[in-house]
Amino acid sequence: MRATRPSRTTWVVAASASALLATLALAPSAQATKPGSDSTTGTGSVFMVNPVQSSGDESLTDDKDADSAVPASAYATVALRNLDGSGYLSGKWANVRSNTGPAAYSTTNTFSYTRHDDRFEQVMAYFWVNQAQEYLQSLGFGSTLPPVNMHAQDVRIDQYGIDNSYQTDKQDFLRFGKGGVDDAEDAEVIVHEYGHAVHAAQVPGFGTSLDAGSIGEAWGDYFGVTVGLAADQQYGWPVKAEQACPMDWDSTSYTAAPHCIRRFDRNLTVADRKGEVHYDGQIWSQALWEIRQGYVQLGLGTRAWDTTLVDSQFDYAPDTSFSAAAKATYNKALARDGQKAADLVRARFAARGITF
Repeated sequence: MRATRPSRTTWVVAASASALLATLALAPSAQATKPGSDSTTGTGSVFMVNPVQSSGDESLTDDKDADSAVPASAYATVALRNLDGSGYLSGKWANVRSNTGPAAYSTTNTFSYTRHDDRFEQVMAYFWVNQAQEYLQSLGFGSTLPPVNMHAQDVRIDQYGIDNSYQTDKQDFLRFGKGGVDDAEDAEVIVHEYGHAVHAAQVPGFGTSLDAGSIGEAWGDYFGVTVGLAADQQYGWPVKAEQACPMDWDSTSYTAAPHCIRRFDRNLTVADRKGEVHYDGQIWSQALWEIRQGYVQLGLGTRAWDTTLVDSQFDYAPDTSFSAAAKATYNKALARDGQKAADLVRARFAARGITF
């Protein structure tokens, strides 16, 4: 059983021209001829982040995409916002460009599927990419603060034939794989990959050193959890699994219970580095998580920390070191939130062996 999934990275090998054309040909060409919905809002069925988190049941397994594998209570009917009126899952902030199986389409913008239907993952991707962008905007990015990845993010569903997903800068898309629990069934996987697109939008070419790559993976894990928890609060969804444990549904096929792809509380320091971005990223993500908790204790709240963290990332270099990125975060905390917050940031990074 694997301790972690295969590597997630923003670096990908370019496909041949013929393979790329074949992939693009899978996009819904009928959009030009089918009638649209003429509405920017709709409804769809999604998981409340993921079935393990909402149920607390660590015994759940994929069972070959069977509906019976998860309780009906794991689903929620949600508003699908910012659609473009085409009748497809395409809109202002998210765009399902290609997929395995038929493209989800509705002249009434009603997208109610369960997990045995491949179209369910298309709805998940649309909703959670849109949700992630809306969360960033709710923090002020794009209004009082600079915009972050404010464009229609292309996504491709189940078109990566292994149990892995990735984001690529060159073609600017997110690509989700299948196998075990298909990746786009877990909101934290979707938002993790969107987190890479956030970094790429803030710092073009981000991730060109080991430390920067580790920060990218850590940020993706943290962003997946924080967006999911914000949605839980927004919609009144239950949280019955450990919060410091990303992707607990996706990882059921390759980890022992309690299922986590990685953790925010392993107490790793820079002395424990292995030179692998996913493992080493847990050093950075624990600091982020502990600062989040400290902001609550200071009365500032998690939204203040998320705002400061995202804002600080504009000041990273593409090949940033742990030390340089921690200093940029400290400086932003000092400017935005005051000395006590900045001291907290310094202390929690120092606990991981990251000093400046």
